[in-house]
Amino acid sequence: MEKWFIASKRADFNKIGEIFHISPVTARLMRNRSLTTVREMQRYLYGSLSDLYDSHLLKDADKGAEIIKEKIETGKKIRIISDYDVDGVSSNYILYQGLKRCGADVDYKIPDRVEDGYGINEHLIEKAAEDGIDTIITCDNGIAAAEQIAYGNSLGLTLIVTDHHDIPFQRQEDGSISYNLPSAAAVINPKQKDCPYPFENICGAVVVYKFIQVLYDLFGIDRRESEVFLEIAAMATVCDVMPLCDENRIIVKEGLRRIQHTNITGLQALIEANHLEEKKISSYHFGFILGPCINASGRLTSAKDALELLLCEDKELCRQKAEALTQLNAERKEMTANGVKAAKEYLESTGHANDKVLVVYLPNCHESIAGIIAGRMKEHYHKPVFVITRTKEGLKGSGRSIEAYHMYKEMNKIKECFDKFGGHPMAAGFSMQEDRLEEFREKLNANATLTEDDFAEKVHIDVALPISYLSESLINEFELLEPFGNENTKPLFAQKDLYIKGMRVLGTTGRCLKLFLSDANGTSIDAMYFGESDVFLEELISFCGKEEAQRITPLGMVIGRLCDELKMHHVARMSKGGCGLEEGAVFTDLLNSFNRIASHCASAMVALLKGDEMDTDIHIHDSKIYPTDNWEYYSYLNEYNQKYDIKSKSESHIRSMEPEEVE
Repeated sequence: MEKWFIASKRADFNKIGEIFHISPVTARLMRNRSLTTVREMQRYLYGSLSDLYDSHLLKDADKGAEIIKEKIETGKKIRIISDYDVDGVSSNYILYQGLKRCGADVDYKIPDRVEDGYGINEHLIEKAAEDGIDTIITCDNGIAAAEQIAYGNSLGLTLIVTDHHDIPFQRQEDGSISYNLPSAAAVINPKQKDCPYPFENICGAVVVYKFIQVLYDLFGIDRRESEVFLEIAAMATVCDVMPLCDENRIIVKEGLRRIQHTNITGLQALIEANHLEEKKISSYHFGFILGPCINASGRLTSAKDALELLLCEDKELCRQKAEALTQLNAERKEMTANGVKAAKEYLESTGHANDKVLVVYLPNCHESIAGIIAGRMKEHYHKPVFVITRTKEGLKGSGRSIEAYHMYKEMNKIKECFDKFGGHPMAAGFSMQEDRLEEFREKLNANATLTEDDFAEKVHIDVALPISYLSESLINEFELLEPFGNENTKPLFAQKDLYIKGMRVLGTTGRCLKLFLSDANGTSIDAMYFGESDVFLEELISFCGKEEAQRITPLGMVIGRLCDELKMHHVARMSKGGCGLEEGAVFTDLLNSFNRIASHCASAMVALLKGDEMDTDIHIHDSKIYPTDNWEYYSYLNEYNQKYDIKSKSESHIRSMEPEEVE
């Protein structure tokens, strides 16, 4: 069951509206996004690249740049090792291109998801040493690889870590926390407690974007050249579900502006392969179309395919690579759908659907889609979910969480269950041995302090907005709030006491329902419901009460007859001079209004009762939906006839309301 909350943050919305030449509604929306000062609001609405934080504030950024400069000047070989998701591929691209611009002898390696697993490992370090590599730079990984980094040091390699994930920690007996940083020559991660960078929630691609700026400064390269990486950094920010606030908002906004005319040939090809070249690309297209195509390679083949697409400059070759990735993503979607179905069946058949923390074991599921399935299951059950698959090395799992459950901290409580693990409050990944599975499930749930309230999906309403306030200009004004995403959601409004005048099922799947609504003042609006229309109709019937709906249905006929009788009485009065023409016109108008109201109420109830019988169209103006052959209808009709002393009439007088009678 959902819980609705209406934001109640206070401010002088009229004054804010005057300052920024926006409506008080839009001003309220900004305040709801925790903006308090005029400066914050100015930056939110009109922030530019000049408002980004100084890259030199990143701890070890200058130190790392000095090391790299020395390595470049002495001709040392450098290797980049990244993650295999969108953020990893994007980080690798930015770092590779930036280092090449500085004259580096650099190559790259992206671990194979199946063969290598996540991040840097001993095998990759040994291979680098064999290849004559002097320096390894990680991106979007490495912060949890203390042992691996130490091993690299022992081989005489120089290692620099760039990452954005949470710092591994241990809770001591006295309750204090000690953090376990890798012994790299430089560790660049804004989540370090002693890092002075003002905003820690940037993705791996933005970390290396900032690092390249520091490096450019050191080499005397105009840092404006680094702006060519903004569309890539923006896509990574959205796809890694970073909060779209503070400087992330500026980066994504600027990246979206630039991507419409991107000079990255591979990105152009990917846009064309997904038929987006004529569309205004938004954060939605990053997160749900372009990003998944890049992710698909890391999931099903090799993330090198995606990186090579971004690095490629041959238009025809880019077209082929982009189409291949798009097709691969289509295959991934089908695999995901089958995996979600299997996960639901597993939970329901085992009874584990009732657990506080859901652990789904799908041994035959491709490990690359475990995280996606976990996300879908989290949305369905609104509980933390871990999806675990079987691999050659043991079990691997991915988790997705809800607001009330800090996934990484909870996993830290039972770290003995894992071979390796890492993550965020809302997502995590791990590996373990198969004999640990049940122990993992039991300990997670034993430690969980979640309550039923935590499982209720929380819907945060921005404004209780009457539909009469809606206008095209107001909707257009909401574009100022884009890009939308994590922590900058699309505006959500609500209004109570709307009346259903009619409804229509659209399409053949029954997953789209068009509603015709009005408020108490007679303002009408069309609305769309996306989901299972039959479930929606059942909920409406349950809310109204089936018996109540059945009782209301005949009232349209009864009130129509009463109005007819009143009209006849009026005609009789007029013939005797009892009232004039003007009064008669008003009286007739009132009766017609009563009749229309009765018709709408009755037909809406019928639509609810018979919704599951209608294939495509349930509408108040469709006379076919009136159930004059229903015994309940006759029963209540006779009851009303007696109550209001309506003379008994033959069945021939029981008529359906024709369209012209309810116009």
